[in-house]
Amino acid sequence: MNQERLMNILLSPHVSEKATNAAEQSNQIVFRVAGNATKKEIKGAVEMLFEVNVENVQVANVKGKTKRTQNGVGRRNDWKKAYIRLQEGQDINFIGAE
Repeated sequence: MNQERLMNILLSPHVSEKATNAAEQSNQIVFRVAGNATKKEIKGAVEMLFEVNVENVQVANVKGKTKRTQNGVGRRNDWKKAYIRLQEGQDINFIGAE
């Protein structure tokens, strides 16, 4: 896989109550990913950037919400998130960078 493509796959970590529970209970990390990313590309990007071993990748397409504004009805963009299960003993530390 192209390293330049892999660098653009992961957009940001997704922090929510559900993501926090997944991290504590089943050693999963949740990322917001590019809309056209595949599971293999997501796995390769996480392994390359964070130097961890990925056990499993699950992907969910999130539909954008419809919102009312003063000008009428608008719609937020659809996006994709990935649940990445790390192998036992592996961890990604976002806060402490050496």
